[in-house]
Amino acid sequence: MSSSDRSSRTAAYKPALAAFAGFGSAWVFLLVALGAFTTSIGAGMAFADWPTSNGSFNPHGWLTNLAMFAEHSHRLSAGVMSTVTIILALWLWRSEQRGWLRKLAYFAVALVLVQAVVGGLRVLYDSKQVGLVDTSLGRLFAMLHACLAQLFACTLIGIATACSRTWIESSETPLAARTRTLGRLCVALIFVQLAIAAVMRHSFAGLAIPTFPASNFDGGLIPHAWNFRIGIHFAHRIMALVLCIALPWFAFTLLNERGAAFRFRLGAVVLLVLLALQISLGAQIIWTYRAAAVTTGHVLVGALTLATTFWLTWFAHRDVIEAKATA
Repeated sequence: MSSSDRSSRTAAYKPALAAFAGFGSAWVFLLVALGAFTTSIGAGMAFADWPTSNGSFNPHGWLTNLAMFAEHSHRLSAGVMSTVTIILALWLWRSEQRGWLRKLAYFAVALVLVQAVVGGLRVLYDSKQVGLVDTSLGRLFAMLHACLAQLFACTLIGIATACSRTWIESSETPLAARTRTLGRLCVALIFVQLAIAAVMRHSFAGLAIPTFPASNFDGGLIPHAWNFRIGIHFAHRIMALVLCIALPWFAFTLLNERGAAFRFRLGAVVLLVLLALQISLGAQIIWTYRAAAVTTGHVLVGALTLATTFWLTWFAHRDVIEAKATA
């Protein structure tokens, strides 16, 4: 790159770049929703090949067959997501002064490409059984695919937030260290919960405990019998209980933080609403025997809960991130 190209880089607010980054961070949730719906209706293997679908990028009948539509729409939206991420990284490479932000964009590109390959391996190795864990290699890749999706969503949110006017022009008093630590803890807990959920979903354990809030038909809180599927399902419920304590704690800490900006208070309220909605959807999954719409909603709200918690925590660390980058 020439010296004139380098000198054109700035850390100033760029409306078009911010809007494009925002579009990318929003598109990822469409991708999550389509992936969740595809899994919920058991359409992950609607096509046995990859990257094409039945040997074509426009397979016959995909607009009229629900399973084919779900899987092929997911693949097409993933293609759009990859293109958007690459364009965003190139845009930042050309125009952004902050080296850490450019590196974060490069990481996003690597992540979306790895995610695409993992998604393909999920299809290509679905028939290969792994006796040790009594599942297929393809389903193990599906679990990894679901976890990487959450990491990718957070990465795009981090980029979009750093491109926003509020981030670039902010001069607010930093939040307390205790609040930041609590935010990091909540993000980590949600990641663990979503990983457990991915294993549960792809192990067909969503109804391993078919009662709620009880864990057995006698009304008890502990299952009478145990196996892997019951165990992973029960772990999901235990982590949900942990989050029902941790997330309100974080939200009310933000609401009570002296001098906290309005966005933190609004985000805290949104987080509480999402948590309540997620609990309701989780119960409805059991009561409706995994209705596809309810299950898809539960996955999507889980991703939005992580996104909101990450966004609050990421913004709470703005001064630390920028200071380390310029040190």
